[in-house]
Amino acid sequence: MNTYVFRVVVEEDQFEDGRKAYYVFCPALKGARTWGYTFEEALKKIQEVVQMTVESMIEHGEEIPKEPETEVQIFSEPKVAVTV
Repeated sequence: MNTYVFRVVVEEDQFEDGRKAYYVFCPALKGARTWGYTFEEALKKIQEVVQMTVESMIEHGEEIPKEPETEVQIFSEPKVAVTV
């Protein structure tokens, strides 16, 4: 079992009517992107997207990206990531 820690990018966005939104993506995983009405919602959603993407890659025998440490960190022992 490995623990993967992926860097994500959150960008503030705006709806046409002026309401804020947050666009978030994971540079190391193609297609891993989502958005939320709040920063916290966007982070929660991207965690779900990254989890589903990695599970699908494993299921289909695809290699998990091993980008430089700035993008992905891989640990052989379980870890818990906390963002505050």
